Amino acid sequence: MTRIFDEDLAGGMSTRAIHAGQRPDPVSGAIMTPVYLTSTYVQDGIGLNKGYEYARGKNPTRQALERNVATLEGGRHGLAFGSGMGCLDSIMKLFRAGDHIVCGENVYGGTFRLFDRILKHMGLSFSYVDTRDPQRVADAMTPTTRALLVETPTNPLMWLTDLAAMSEIAKRHQALLIVDNTFATPIFQRPLELGADIVWHSTTKYLNGHSDMIGGIAVVLEDDLADRLQFILNAAGAVPGPFDAWLALRGTKTLPLRMRQHDLNGRQIAAWLLDRLGAERVIYPGLANHPQHELAARQMSGFGGMMTLDLGSQENANRFLQAVRVFSLAESLGGVESLTNHPYTMTHGSVPVEVKEAMGLTDGMVRLSCGVEDVEDLIEDLDGALKGL
Repeated sequence: MTRIFDEDLAGGMSTRAIHAGQRPDPVSGAIMTPVYLTSTYVQDGIGLNKGYEYARGKNPTRQALERNVATLEGGRHGLAFGSGMGCLDSIMKLFRAGDHIVCGENVYGGTFRLFDRILKHMGLSFSYVDTRDPQRVADAMTPTTRALLVETPTNPLMWLTDLAAMSEIAKRHQALLIVDNTFATPIFQRPLELGADIVWHSTTKYLNGHSDMIGGIAVVLEDDLADRLQFILNAAGAVPGPFDAWLALRGTKTLPLRMRQHDLNGRQIAAWLLDRLGAERVIYPGLANHPQHELAARQMSGFGGMMTLDLGSQENANRFLQAVRVFSLAESLGGVESLTNHPYTMTHGSVPVEVKEAMGLTDGMVRLSCGVEDVEDLIEDLDGALKGL
């Protein structure tokens, strides 16, 4: 009997998540991919090896993760990195001094920090645009624009970007479309199928799902682009350790299961909060009152567990964050446990005040990452924290 452990595996997302990119260990038959703790590989002679020379370039554990996530995203090539920001920094090394990048106005604060505090001093230029409006994006493109980078849904304002429209604009200007798919994951959104050139994730978040490693990954379809990124990966060396790759690969096996529960909890909590706080205070694409709900329903197959609340003031936000008991105040998101944070001072603390104010990010906002606990317990926790505000 032939078993299906192949990156070209056909089947549904749950089958792919468990089997794609992996094969039983040829020595022992172990069904789980081993953690290859080695820095180098013995070669049979000059130029004769088994496909591995030095572990910065390739590692079998890392390759299994790369093939697995590439299959989930509908791509041909995956490239794993030591962190989400290491992944983005390596992607940006595709460009050179004088190149112009159009970037979403509301992106993760670390993305803005990398661009504004480091890369712009190395000759790249950036324009930040509200990507909810394709016309604004089109107007921002210039003859030197080499990439359009978007995040959808955005962190933390939960804005949606029409990826098919972005692809058309990018292709018209011969620019790459780069999409951060961390919030939605390939379970709910597949940007490559909508015209993206590069999809990337912080694997730290939903792909791993257990808050026990740091990593990033990029997925592409085009062979030449993959070769260029692989060269950068090896040359610059922002690679993950094999155990972190193994932890992420363990996480992707349950990704479809976890995302369904995140989505179920997210929808119920958002509906309860809508009734408790009112439409102006709850930002969640799964709610019919979200201004881009129709786009979210068309572009995504689920809405997930991420949402943002506007509690009106930093004093209210602080009281809420001090009062929660099941939700934990912490950086990060996407774990099985529910987390909350204060974007104004945490994830976007490095973003200038005037930039935050221009995009509508206020000090009264808190972000929720709804985990997979019993939803009744999460609602009870939120209800207690909101009393008296």
